[in-house]
Amino acid sequence: MTYAPTGALLPNKRIFAYYGNPHSKKMGILGKYPKEEMLRRLDEEIKNWQKADPATPIQPALHLVATSAQGAPGKDGGYRMRMSDKTIKKVLKWGNEHKAIVFLDIQRGHAPLGPEMAYMEKYLKLPFVHLGIDPEFSMVTGAKPGTKIGSYDAADINQAVQFLSRIVKENNLPPKVLVVHRFTQGMVKNYKNIKLDPNVQIVMDMDGWGPPVLKKDSYHDYIQKEPVQYTGFKLFYENDFRKPGSRIMTPAEVLALTPKPMYIQYQ
Repeated sequence: MTYAPTGALLPNKRIFAYYGNPHSKKMGILGKYPKEEMLRRLDEEIKNWQKADPATPIQPALHLVATSAQGAPGKDGGYRMRMSDKTIKKVLKWGNEHKAIVFLDIQRGHAPLGPEMAYMEKYLKLPFVHLGIDPEFSMVTGAKPGTKIGSYDAADINQAVQFLSRIVKENNLPPKVLVVHRFTQGMVKNYKNIKLDPNVQIVMDMDGWGPPVLKKDSYHDYIQKEPVQYTGFKLFYENDFRKPGSRIMTPAEVLALTPKPMYIQYQ
């Protein structure tokens, strides 16, 4: 098991996140229900996971799409929309009140990653706020977000790691968690060049939807075969049922994977 620095969440706890955006019922469970109902469902779901693995404590999390990819270029041609301070602060408040950590997720569209991360810096200085970056909407080819699957190179992931590491050192914080979503071979390039840093815990998160057999195969091919540090697994309350005969995997099935995912996300 990877050495965990003082104050690190992983591998001492399993992170359990609800994903989405409060302005959208379609983007995920985080925005599908009113706050109280959403948090109640989060707590109920956590109980199922705690039963499946009583030995590992669970850290609740809210995973907010804080920069959302857009189909239109916008004023600066970035094909993305940053959430307002008001929206981000609202979700941070929910997290704080519920003893949940908060992830701010970036779908950069055509906008460079650096300024999008800089926009989040004031929040990332808080000890309970962490970062997610989504290669699916990183449109290096110049395609419109949503028309093709985007990608990040190891250099981009290293840029995010260095950014977080600096914040940790400057503000004397416990290590930050960086979640990188992945469900195809091409989404993450040159994974061997990703450099580990004691101030940042990298989670490669298996993000695809579909029947259990497909999800297990994807996890094996893109996460287990190309491990970086820690692994994550995403479940979809709706999309995992889209194919006839499909269903959502149980906690026991997900925990039977190798390596055992330490970050679980429901959308």
